[in-house]
Amino acid sequence: MTGAALLASWLESLASERRLSPHTLRAYGQTGERFLAFMKHSQGRPLDLALLDSLSAADFRAFLSNRRAEGLQNRSAARELSALRTFMAHVRDRQGATIAGIDGVKPPHVRKSLPRALAPLDARALAETTGEMHDEAWIQARDTAVLLLLYGAGLRIGEALALTAAIQPLGDTLAVTGKGRKVRMVVLLPVVRDAVEAYVALCPWPLAKADALFRGARGGPLSADVLRAALRKARIILGLPESATPHALRHSFASHLLARGGDLRAIQELLGHASLASTQIYTSVDAAQLLDVYQSAHPRS
Repeated sequence: MTGAALLASWLESLASERRLSPHTLRAYGQTGERFLAFMKHSQGRPLDLALLDSLSAADFRAFLSNRRAEGLQNRSAARELSALRTFMAHVRDRQGATIAGIDGVKPPHVRKSLPRALAPLDARALAETTGEMHDEAWIQARDTAVLLLLYGAGLRIGEALALTAAIQPLGDTLAVTGKGRKVRMVVLLPVVRDAVEAYVALCPWPLAKADALFRGARGGPLSADVLRAALRKARIILGLPESATPHALRHSFASHLLARGGDLRAIQELLGHASLASTQIYTSVDAAQLLDVYQSAHPRS
């Protein structure tokens, strides 16, 4: 079986069985294509199942070394290795191959970076000021509503933009489809619900239940890039750091809940994290924030 056929089979299974997002599928596909191209060059012939099964750990390390020489950092290299491991596991399962070489490759060390949470007032100001970047009232209301969903309900930007008009009328909770098509329930605070309803009342486009809730200026689904561009302008106006991104609002949601005594398991459910380990990083965020306060305020710090 050719390498291209193996790659296509893997990507198809990721889409149909694991239901990964188009963004993740594209990234995995690019990693697979780079791997096939590198092995064709280094081995002198196109990769097939027999050649793949004969590769040593040194061959896999050579691929990663080549990627590092192209400027790849440790975090990205670890992601590429993770993608390759998933690819090899698929081939083992479907083709009965051994592919022992991949087992001898250790991932590069990656330091856990702490999410940078915004202060509560800054998070709210960022959402509202981003809306003010536009002249049209309905677009102002739209951007504010989306960003308040990130900060007030912990949604990812893709989750917010994937909402359809079928969520109306809004209640106290909202069903959100996250990674892996997993559905979770999030709480809608009155300020968030009011912001979404204000946008709906002003939106000039018909909102059929199957249509995207948040619309672009020409009526199509709102692009995340359009929202990010407006947020960057607002960030400059407010004097906030470059780390003040849409995803930072989601980080702020989790950090502020934890700082106010929120249960870690409950926060895990609200964020849609598959494992508690993904949520536990926020305990370090909280400790880091307390340390910042101590160092800036304590007379003997």
